[in-house]
Amino acid sequence: MTAVQVRVAHGSPCWVSLLVHDLERAKAFYGPLLDWSFTPGPAELGAYVRATLHGAKVAGIGLAPEQPGLPTEWTTYFAVDSADQASARVRDFGGTVAVGPLQSERAGRLAVAADLSGAFFGLWEGQEHLGWEVVGEPGAPVWSELVTSDEPLAATFYGSVFERAVVAAEPSAVARGEEDATLLVEGHRVAGIRQTTDLRDGPPRWRIYFAVADVDLTVRQCRELGGALLVAPHDTPYGRVARLADPEGGRFSVVALP
Repeated sequence: MTAVQVRVAHGSPCWVSLLVHDLERAKAFYGPLLDWSFTPGPAELGAYVRATLHGAKVAGIGLAPEQPGLPTEWTTYFAVDSADQASARVRDFGGTVAVGPLQSERAGRLAVAADLSGAFFGLWEGQEHLGWEVVGEPGAPVWSELVTSDEPLAATFYGSVFERAVVAAEPSAVARGEEDATLLVEGHRVAGIRQTTDLRDGPPRWRIYFAVADVDLTVRQCRELGGALLVAPHDTPYGRVARLADPEGGRFSVVALP
């Protein structure tokens, strides 16, 4: 596998990041689970590392600020041509910009925002760091989907913020377990929106999927490393999937692609 830096099209997921309370513990969990190594990230982000898969950057993990009740949660970042303009559209369409926009050394410009349901997501205007360098390989990100109780509202919001098409799925596709809607960039599916009234494992949020070679083996490794199984392995139209949590409760999904 060769690390490739390619500018991701505006409106497409390009990076995932996790804030934790114990950085060394997180590295000890995700490193062996997803075959990650770690390199230092931008200094002004504090204690922050970039996870690499055989030399290719795939994700970031940083130390969370000392704030009571702050949950451990993965955040999906979307590539944007201008973090400042995208942040303005977030506000224009009823969302909230919680952080930034701010410059991250020469890596790029970022903001962290929340949609109308409170689901957090990131905006990334890549400069020297364009985003992940491999996807779809075991250990790398493969998909992001929004879990929400109001798919039509979310579709309107994200379509407006990213100025991209959001297309509702046919009822038969939803019945098969596919997303209720997908965000399209240049005709390609880049992210999903899934409506549910069952939010027992958390509030509305962007759910990240990592590819793995064997879901059942990954579940066993997760438990051995101190993590937890949230939803048992099961087959879907996209491959075998399980939902997991790291030792701090950070939720993520793994999928073995068909």
